[in-house]
Amino acid sequence: MSRRSGILEFAILGLLRESSMHGYELRKRLNTSLGVFRAFSYGTLYPCLKTLVANGWLIEESGNTPEDALTATLAGRRAKIVYRLTAEGKEHFEELLSQTGPDAYEDEHFAARFAFFGQTSRDVRMRVLEGRRSRLEERLEKMRASLARTRERLDDYTLELQRHGMESVEREVRWLNELIESERAGRDLKGPVPDGTAQQDSTSGESGGLPRLGGATPGPDPSDDTTT
Repeated sequence: MSRRSGILEFAILGLLRESSMHGYELRKRLNTSLGVFRAFSYGTLYPCLKTLVANGWLIEESGNTPEDALTATLAGRRAKIVYRLTAEGKEHFEELLSQTGPDAYEDEHFAARFAFFGQTSRDVRMRVLEGRRSRLEERLEKMRASLARTRERLDDYTLELQRHGMESVEREVRWLNELIESERAGRDLKGPVPDGTAQQDSTSGESGGLPRLGGATPGPDPSDDTTT
């Protein structure tokens, strides 16, 4: 299973833990609320749903009333299918929520993990946040070193782009520092959150939608510079 498909499965299970929904509703929630899934299609969603059903983590139910089903049949339309999380699916999702390995710190996976922090225990949140901060601090150090090496060879626009990338990472590190400080102090995450991140209660399990992390996409990494 690819990393991206694993993130999609995680997000689907998390959304269906909140409430059952059909494919269109799922795609809308993923597309409009969590930036990493803005460009994905039904051709990506439905094979993933089929896999989750085959694994026993979801079940398919008719989303139509008897009258709606008859109308759909007469009109030659497919009956609406609603996907519901099974007990095994809930258990699997909770197992995924407890994982704090390196994948949880990567850009796309971290955004999905943060979206469901309201359903995650405080100690796991702390490990993920600290791991993400460490990963970004390493990235920032490499970016600064690369910029120092290549500054004289860069034109003004390329230099400005690299500075922008560094500033994005620095902003997210500051944001993570604030979150970590709040977690250590035992404070819930409520009210305005930096960079347009959605509000979320960190202990109640209620999510105010999937957040977009303003600093989660740091831009070009000059440590990848291949100039000789």
